[in-house]
Order: sequence, then C-alpha cells, then structure tokens
Amino acid sequence: MTRRLTSLTLDTLADLPHPCRDCAFWELDRQAGPDACAAADPGLEKEAWISQTLLEWGSCGQLAYVDEVPVGYAIYAPPGYLPRARDFPTAPASPDAVLLTTVFVRSRYAGSGLGRRLVQGAAQDLARRGVRAVEVFGDARRTAAGGCIAPAGFFVAVGFKTVRPHPRYPRLRLELRSALAWQAEVEYGLAELLGTAGQAIAGRSPASVARSARTSIEPVDTSASAG
Repeated sequence: MTRRLTSLTLDTLADLPHPCRDCAFWELDRQAGPDACAAADPGLEKEAWISQTLLEWGSCGQLAYVDEVPVGYAIYAPPGYLPRARDFPTAPASPDAVLLTTVFVRSRYAGSGLGRRLVQGAAQDLARRGVRAVEVFGDARRTAAGGCIAPAGFFVAVGFKTVRPHPRYPRLRLELRSALAWQAEVEYGLAELLGTAGQAIAGRSPASVARSARTSIEPVDTSASAG
C-alpha cells in the first residue's frame, strides 16, 4: 500500500473527493442573500475559488492518496478568501493566521493517521511560506468526519489549542513556530508516508531521519503557486 500527499491545484481538482468537489459552503457569502447562494453552481464556484486563490495567494490544500486513489483532503486559505468564516460565533480568525476549513479522510481509512498527516503537510507548506499560525473552527458536537466542519476533538488531538471556546463552534489555533519543534516528527512521517523509510530507517531516531531527509527525501509537492 502506497500513500502520498500532493497539493490541491486546478490539475488535481478532479481528484477532490465528493461532496467537497461540488460544495461551496466556505466560498459563498451567505450575507449576499439566499437567492445568490441558491442560484450558484457549487462546482463552478469551487473551481473559480481555487483558481483565484492559486493566482493571488498560492497553494490552498492537500490531497491524500492511497494506491493512487484520492481518499482525503485538507483545505486552507487566509480568512479573507473564505466569506463563510465571518458567520461563526467565534469569528473573526486572527489576522496572522491561515484558516484551515476542514480535514477529511474517508471512513475506510479512519484511524490510519492520514488526518494527522494532512495537518502536518499543511503545516509544513505554510511554515515554509512564513505563516505564523493555523486556526480552525471546529464542531464540538461532531465526533466523526463528514460535512464541511471537522470535529473539534480531532484538532485538539493533533495539537491545536482552543483560543475562543464555544459550546458548538470553538476556534482553535496551532502555532507554527511550535509546530517546527516537531518538524523531525513531521519529516519522519512524510518519509514513511512516501514509502521511502522502509528498513533503511529501522532503529534510527526521528531527528536522525530528519537530517538525512533534507537531502535524500523528496518533499511533499506543495509548490503549486502561481508565482
């Protein structure tokens, strides 16, 4: 079984699992009026949003594959690119943070670590681009993946801290400076994810693997930026 991550771009948009591929929950402004949302084509809105975000800001997501079949995703962008973020009771997101809208892995692969790997891939991409932190609006009532908002408990489990509590939609934050402290773990995980660890790293520490990874492991493809 081979697993890999790659950036979400227009070229990989067709691999974005449904229903996210045809969902524009985050991309449409509800305040513009219900008629405007009802008349919109979600698939076209999603494609237009990804195109604009890539052009103006850069990579805005990660896709996870198992044996070349897309099985999960993570979507992220600055809050200004996500009109629906204004509607949450714990809004607004901090101005120094990128907003991670959701992380999803198909139920067949639940518990396999792919959700954590998607967060790690997003963190690695954003840290390289000088982003200070990632924030999310979690759903405190949801315990399983699905829908447009991931369970708050999942984000807590992968290292996010609550910065504004709420009984349903808490806002959580991951400091990427702190995340860099576990960069060795991230790179070790990516090496394993890309299938390059094998017996060559048996018995070696994550820190040791991280040092060699910089020269021997091809990083996750997060270079899909218009610039």
